[in-house]
Amino acid sequence: MKENINFELEGVVINTLPNATFKIKLKNDIIINGYISGKIRKNFIKIMVGDKVKILMSKYDLSKGRIIHRL
Repeated sequence: MKENINFELEGVVINTLPNATFKIKLKNDIIINGYISGKIRKNFIKIMVGDKVKILMSKYDLSKGRIIHRL
């Protein structure tokens, strides 16, 4: 049986980096790296500094996460 190892958090984009990656400040003031998911890339959704985003993170690596939704 597979356990759910992912959890969702919300944050704000504070910086853009090359290759569609971003610095994101979470609600608990932790800064992580975020990369965009395939659906966002496929549908050409633009993410800019100041946007609120929803992040999907794994419990194994808390330094990066996948951007799954722009709020």
